Amino acid sequence: MQMIFQDPYSSLNPRKTLKQIVGEPLVAHKLADGSELEDRVAHLLEIVGLRPEYMSRYPHAFSGGQRQRIGIARALALNPKFIVCDEPVSALDVSVQAQILNLLQDLQAQFGLTYLFVAHNLSVIKHISNRVAVMYVGKLVELAATEALFLRPQHPYTEALISAVPKPDPLLRTERVVLAGEVANPAAPPAGCYFHPRCQYAQEICSLQEPVLRKVEDKHWVACHLAEELALAGLKTLEES
Repeated sequence: MQMIFQDPYSSLNPRKTLKQIVGEPLVAHKLADGSELEDRVAHLLEIVGLRPEYMSRYPHAFSGGQRQRIGIARALALNPKFIVCDEPVSALDVSVQAQILNLLQDLQAQFGLTYLFVAHNLSVIKHISNRVAVMYVGKLVELAATEALFLRPQHPYTEALISAVPKPDPLLRTERVVLAGEVANPAAPPAGCYFHPRCQYAQEICSLQEPVLRKVEDKHWVACHLAEELALAGLKTLEES
C-alpha cells in the first residue's frame, strides 16, 4: 500500500533530488543501489511521463503537475497493489487535473492497481471511480456503483452534492438543493441522524434514532430511515428537467 498526497509542493523534500525522492523507498527496503537504483528511478520517471535526465534536479524546478507525477512515481516504486489518492488533483489547474487523472487511469490498467480516491469534486469522482462512498461528518451515508449513485441517489446529502455539480451547458438550468444551517460539529454531533438538522425530508425518527448503513438495492447501501420513501433527483433527472 502506498499514498499520493494532496499538495505536490509540500509532499516532496526540497533538499533532495528526484533520484533521492523516487529512489528512497527502494533504498529504505534495500531493494536497489548503485546503477540498479538509477535504472529503476529512470524507469519510474518514464512511466509517469518525465524524462530520466531530470533525476538530478530538485523539486523547485518543476511545475505542480510535474511534481505530482514525481509523487506518483515514488508511490509506484515498491510495486503496490493499493494506493490511497488523497485529493491528488485538487491543488492543480483544471487542464493539468485531466492529465493526472488520465495518467492514474493508464497506470491502473497497466499495473492492476486499486485506488482509494478521496475528493470533493464529484465530476472527478464520476470520471475515475467504479464505486463511490459518500461521507458526512465522518459517517458513511451511501455506498454504490458510480452510475447507480449518480442516477439514483438514495440519501438526501448525496442529492444535494449532485445538484451542485457544474453543468457544461450554459443554457441548462437546474434547481440547486441548498442546504440550510452548518455542518455538524464532529465533537458534539446532533442526536439521531447527523444530517437531519439540514435535511428537507427529515421526520421525527431522524432526530431520535441514528440510521444504520443498510442494503436497499443490489450493491447499493444507504444510511437513511426514509430511503425507500424518497424519490431523489439524480444527475440524469436534473439534466432532463
